[in-house]
Amino acid sequence: MATIEGLQAELIANMYREVMEKKRYAFFDRDKPYNLNIIGVRRVEDPIPNKFDDTIVVIYRERLDGPWVIFTADITTDPGQYWLMNPTNVDGTAILVPGQYRSVYKRDLHQGKYEALCQRGGNVRVYRDNDGDRNHDMSDKTIDTGFFGINIHKAGSASVQVDKWSAGCQVFARSADFADFMDLTEEAEQRYGNSFTYTLLLETDFS
Repeated sequence: MATIEGLQAELIANMYREVMEKKRYAFFDRDKPYNLNIIGVRRVEDPIPNKFDDTIVVIYRERLDGPWVIFTADITTDPGQYWLMNPTNVDGTAILVPGQYRSVYKRDLHQGKYEALCQRGGNVRVYRDNDGDRNHDMSDKTIDTGFFGINIHKAGSASVQVDKWSAGCQVFARSADFADFMDLTEEAEQRYGNSFTYTLLLETDFS
């Protein structure tokens, strides 16, 4: 996990704002403390199957009229090889489609075990990969919409391979990073209620 502050944070926040506004996505600001922008960035060039090679970025302010703070951590936005090769859904394993999912996520128990951000407030869109190989296939022809339990949760204490940790969920590689992330969402919940927006971008959106 890295926390970025100062001028670098301002530059990063402005870059993300520009990309998201071009897509007509909401970018939360209004000088409200802990009004979190939770953004996943999927690696596109030379993605490494079964690795935590994507990034989550949280952009927020800690106080009224305060400077931007940037939280980043390693995640996967793609399912692990186990579920690609052994899909539990007859239509194929889910891969979240890039987009903004407004007010879709709530703090709740992931699989009844621990608090995470869970898909409770609305539909998401997923590609269905059903060819049983090790590669992620993302075809618009396979897009499915609904409640699929595409949660934001953690893997092990410091996981290297995705394996069974994700069947479509957005998963932190390190539990310590996830704990810091959930602390941010707890602060936000106390101020604004239990409703969170998640935006998934591609690294090519910044080129």
